[in-house]
Amino acid sequence: MPAQKVPAAGNLDDDDYPAYTMGRAADVLGTTPAFLRAVGEAELITPLRSEGGHRRYSRRQLRTAARARELVDQGTPIEAACRIVALEDQLDHALRANRELRRKLDDDGTDI
Repeated sequence: MPAQKVPAAGNLDDDDYPAYTMGRAADVLGTTPAFLRAVGEAELITPLRSEGGHRRYSRRQLRTAARARELVDQGTPIEAACRIVALEDQLDHALRANRELRRKLDDDGTDI
């Protein structure tokens, strides 16, 4: 993936900018690189890769991994924790879409 020329200040507020190396991400989460690899293998998050092939994580991905870690810390197997977090995200998306559709119907004056 070619490096993009984006002003550094523009990346400071971007939750999807892959700013964290695996080691730094593990430190931030208080976990190990193996945990991050396992979360990736469970396809909960997919880190971007640097030109050298190293994993890079965004803040959004770290928040997702942190949610999985909370469940693992409570005794949930990692695969189950990842599935739970993925299902929570799907539910959140569906609820937001439902609210938006209801808002549009209300604006149009349509009864459901």
